[in-house]
Parts: sequence; C-alpha cells; structure tokens
Amino acid sequence: MMSIDEVKRKFPSTPLLGVGALVIRNREVLLVKRGYPPGKGLWSIPGGLVNVGEKLDEAVLRELYEETGVKGSDPKLLAITEIIIWSSNRVKYHYIVLDFLVKPLTRDVIAGGDVVEARFFDIREALRSLKLTPGTKKLLGYVVSVEDIWSIPSPLLISITRTE
Repeated sequence: MMSIDEVKRKFPSTPLLGVGALVIRNREVLLVKRGYPPGKGLWSIPGGLVNVGEKLDEAVLRELYEETGVKGSDPKLLAITEIIIWSSNRVKYHYIVLDFLVKPLTRDVIAGGDVVEARFFDIREALRSLKLTPGTKKLLGYVVSVEDIWSIPSPLLISITRTE
C-alpha cells in the first residue's frame, strides 16, 4: 500500500517543486544516496520538496540540514532541472528542481531524512565512479568545466510574499 506522500509524488496532477543544495568544499562535493524513488540507490545532491509557504532559500537550507546535518548559508541559484519520468503513456514523476550553490557552515555529515548515506566526494572521482542521478551527473559535469563556480552570474530570482 502506498503512503499519502507516495500518492502525491507518483502520477501527479501537476509538477512538484523541489530544491537541491550543491555544497562544494575545496574540490569535494556533498552527495547523498537516495532512499526512495525516483533515484533510489543513486547518489545526488541533497534536496527535496518545497513546503507550502516556504521560501526557496529556506527550503534548500532546511533540506540540506535534514538530509546531511550540514548547516549552510548564502544559497545562490545555479540551475533549474526538469525531471519527467513516463510510465505506460502516463507521467509517473514530474519535478521542477531549483539547484542552489550553498556555502557549508559546518563540517560534520550525518545522513538523515530519506537518505541512506551522505558524505563528501572528490568531484571528478564522483563523476567517474558513482552511480549518480542523471541531473546530478549533468550538474557536476558543468561544475568541473567552470573555473570559479561562485563567479557565475546567477539567474534572477524574484520572490513575492504577501498577505491579503
């Protein structure tokens, strides 16, 4: 029997909004091994769904902490990843994920939430030897091609919050 959370994620009526935290320390990247589909058993950057009423920068820092125990700061929007997985002519999963570059404030990593393992890897070694999610593989490929990831101009992020 599927949980309520699985029902919302599988065969959704609308795309789901997620965030990812790209944390780089020297030439190492923080990765997590996914515990649930899609991507179960694959390595990816930490991340998850945005809660209703939650700002994107809050969501990415929350997900980073929940999945790795790492506190972060200064999220900078880096990439937008669209994930659509079909099954028998139906959309099984549909995510829009905003990937942020995040500065780590703490060093200790503890796997939590829905991940089974979390740790830092050499970026090039991760690309060569780990089973990565397709989005993470593309993102890390981009990262190694750039001299200074923090100098990349960030897309404009407009956040509007109001009460009526």
